[in-house]
Amino acid sequence: MTEYTDSWPKRYPGKVKTLLLMRHAKSDWKAKFDHDHERPLNTRGVEAARLMGRILARAGEVPESVVTSSAVRAKATIDLAAEAGQWASRVRATDNLYNTRPDSVLDEVSAEPDTTTRLMIVGHEPTWSALLTELVGGGRHPLGTAAVARIDFPAETWSTLSAGTGELRWLLTPRLAAAVLASA
Repeated sequence: MTEYTDSWPKRYPGKVKTLLLMRHAKSDWKAKFDHDHERPLNTRGVEAARLMGRILARAGEVPESVVTSSAVRAKATIDLAAEAGQWASRVRATDNLYNTRPDSVLDEVSAEPDTTTRLMIVGHEPTWSALLTELVGGGRHPLGTAAVARIDFPAETWSTLSAGTGELRWLLTPRLAAAVLASA
């Protein structure tokens, strides 16, 4: 597990769990699909997913494990990100992250083995922004398509994560990621 460093508040000695929230990339509303669950990514979404995968790998922020919504656009987002970033992350898809509420998402997070220190969950709005706001104790934190937010928790187990206990470390959008890569 990751140890807290001197930059962490002294009131949180001990272990850290890192949760990466990723919203699926931009989807294609013009594509043919029978049900919203089957909506694919558009070209811009494919490019954004790949970009986010590369920049997370470059920044050393690759998750050990990923739990994704089973929706086509969410699953495609993580598949493209992992391929582009050459991640070796475990990936599990579940219907429980589609059309859900923040408390149901936390149930999925709680099921993660405690040996995992960096977990990514991939899903949908408005749940992801609401979850982010809840976990960090307030504010307004909209997650655009393909955006990733990192939240750190002073916790040893995933089941102990609760509202207001997370620290938002960063929120990265594809536009900002592209600008960072262009300037590097």
